Amino acid sequence: MDIVIVTTIIASLFLIIGLAEPLAARLRLPFTVILAVVGILIGASAIFFLRTEITDALNPVSEAILGLPIKSNVFLYVFLPTLLFQATLGMNLRRMLDDWVPILVLAVVAVVVATVSVGYALAWVSSIPLVACLLIGAIVSTTDPSAVVSIFRSISAPRRLGRIIEGESLLNDAAAIALFGMFMSFVMLGVPNPTLGAALTQFPMLILGGALTGWLAARIAIWIMAMFAQFELAQISISVALPYLAYIGAEQSVGASGVIAVVAAGLTLNLTGPGRLPPAAWAMLREVWDLLAHWAGALIFILAALLIPRMLEEVRISDFALLGVVILAAIAARAAVLFGLMPLLTKLRMSPNVERPYRAAILWGGLRGAVTLALALAVTESFRVPVEVKRVVAILATGFTLFTLLVQGTTLRLVIRRLGLDRLSPLDQALSRQVVAVALQTVREDVSRTTENYELSREIVRSEAKLFGERLDDVVKSAEESDEILDRDRITLGLIALAGAERDTILASMRERTISARMSEQVLSHAGRVIEGARTGGRSGYRRAAGRSLTYGPAFRIAVMLHNRLRISWPLAALTADRFELLLSQRLILRDLGMFIDGRIRRIHGRRVAELLHELLSRRIETVEAALEGLRLQYPGYAEELERRFIRRTALRLEEREYTTMREDALIGAELHTALMQDIAARRARAEERPRLDIALQRPELVRQFPLFADLDEAALKRLGRALKTHYFNAGDIVLSKDSPAKSVYFIASGAVELASAGQTWRLGRGEMFGQMALLMQRPRRIEARVMAPSTILALDETRFHRLLKRSKALQEAVRASAEKRGIEPSALMPDLQKDV
Repeated sequence: MDIVIVTTIIASLFLIIGLAEPLAARLRLPFTVILAVVGILIGASAIFFLRTEITDALNPVSEAILGLPIKSNVFLYVFLPTLLFQATLGMNLRRMLDDWVPILVLAVVAVVVATVSVGYALAWVSSIPLVACLLIGAIVSTTDPSAVVSIFRSISAPRRLGRIIEGESLLNDAAAIALFGMFMSFVMLGVPNPTLGAALTQFPMLILGGALTGWLAARIAIWIMAMFAQFELAQISISVALPYLAYIGAEQSVGASGVIAVVAAGLTLNLTGPGRLPPAAWAMLREVWDLLAHWAGALIFILAALLIPRMLEEVRISDFALLGVVILAAIAARAAVLFGLMPLLTKLRMSPNVERPYRAAILWGGLRGAVTLALALAVTESFRVPVEVKRVVAILATGFTLFTLLVQGTTLRLVIRRLGLDRLSPLDQALSRQVVAVALQTVREDVSRTTENYELSREIVRSEAKLFGERLDDVVKSAEESDEILDRDRITLGLIALAGAERDTILASMRERTISARMSEQVLSHAGRVIEGARTGGRSGYRRAAGRSLTYGPAFRIAVMLHNRLRISWPLAALTADRFELLLSQRLILRDLGMFIDGRIRRIHGRRVAELLHELLSRRIETVEAALEGLRLQYPGYAEELERRFIRRTALRLEEREYTTMREDALIGAELHTALMQDIAARRARAEERPRLDIALQRPELVRQFPLFADLDEAALKRLGRALKTHYFNAGDIVLSKDSPAKSVYFIASGAVELASAGQTWRLGRGEMFGQMALLMQRPRRIEARVMAPSTILALDETRFHRLLKRSKALQEAVRASAEKRGIEPSALMPDLQKDV
């Protein structure tokens, strides 16, 4: 094959890719549909000119097109790892965990249901072996939701819906290809009716083996990339090698799913990469992968579409009936999951609700694409698959793909319009007016400064300022006096703007590196939850989302259990250090938002909304500072070390800015600037290292903070520190329940607890104790103790408390005061302690 012709064809394909995207936008069609149509036309034209006798001039080009080495391995080993790996890097995994149930339902359950439904429907109406029918079901069950995602984004659909579809697109391919590999092995082994047990035993091994291989490959790659912190191109090159080595290693060496290995590697890099790589290197890596995935996605569609005319050459009339069965079975299976299983899970409170119009759009948006064609091509290439099975697989997979692209893809926007998903809600319309008003105010200020700097003609400036001012007044008045917006909605709009400003502040801090790379993604994820909470739940949603960043999650509880029972302290130390740094970062960010409320929101929504937002913001700051103070009490000195680290990073940023300014002003040369930047990079790497937190050595310092233990000597304090057990509670957790046996006394190290008994309630804060009365009176508890905020509580068992009470006068006075406050006489306490108390 002439190298000039091949090079021309490849260059022409990239030219087509460049022209297809604006054409798709002009025709308001999905990008993949345009690529598929172009590919089909090219493939059909090549066959036509090669077989026609009209002219032979285009025969070399036609032969080159039909002779391109388009094999299934090219799709599966070259293009697919790129697409899957980039998808994992672009995901907000922490936010997707909020919707993991609907994502798994669509990506795994829907795939299995579609595979079984299509397989048994085909087996019922045809003479094809069941295993071949199930193979066809697995091939056509993998969807390509990229078109739906792009359309939803173009109509400003909620981000949560986009996250669900993106999560489905990632895991859907993994599940479908794993099923394909399993049934393909049965077909090649000549097993006509595989047992369910055989399938179920093989499927988990494919998943687990691939996941372990991908995780291990990613950990090794991250370790190597971290060694080359100053070589961004080297890090990107290693990331390019990672998905391919993980895929090949899983498929060829382990015998597991290469797709799962790529997904696991991408997820691992997504979670750990931002904390191990410099921000600039991570941003460049993401940009490179976005470009690679764009090219790979476009090429895989065009090249796969080139095969469609050849794969349909042996079509028969009876095949159309089978194609109809596949279409009906696949759509019915997807509809059953979307409109049957998902509402049931929502009623059982196992899954968040997905609105009915969106489920309808997801149903019609289940487009198939290049992956389906690549899997069908893999079947046709295998010499161990019967010829008739090859023909049926090729025709049904190709026909079903064409149906989804040419029928569903071209009508998807119309369906979305009929469902009303292209119209903004009144609240979103109000939000758009607010955005315009705020933007115009900023533009007016910037234009005013610009005109002063350039000393433009006053008459021109005055006339343009008058026109601009009239437009601004109209927009602000429309935003302030909109009749369809209730006061509650105005507060919601203000909270959305405030949460958005919080996210922008975080992004600015990430660019300036005042927030460490380790915590940047976590802080940004919390900000995203706050935005979504304000949008969906208003004031209460904002509070809930903001409070979630302060709660102790399952990982923290597991770490506490490991520390208390097995004396394994490093997980708790790492999570506690993360909590320290998170709280410090949040405090710095929240303190800057007051100016945004006064400068932007007050001018749009008025004084009353601004004052309410100030109150909510002040409460958040107080809560964060209270949680931070609790940690300071537990681990004195560590917060100061983190603050010193913040100051060092800030100083490095300012120093770097000064050197850059000097270079731009030609005060220093390029060589000196490069040397200075290298020195800053080395010092920044040292400044990124977080100080070590030693949990074991901090307990005596915490005990000293309690006034109740003020009269104990050093030896007694150390013994008490070893005897106390630390417990962490979230808001709403119950520490003590009524009628529970009295076995311990509790001391509040940080946070607050509400006690309830006989219709009365009272609150306790840091340094106070509870639970002692029931223990001294030797009777079941009559109070319920509920935590009001994330709290750290120390527990002391009965024997040690009795011993401590006899020794400590301060503790005796506290017990007496507590008894008098509740109206309990000293005679009601234990006789052997009455003389002390």
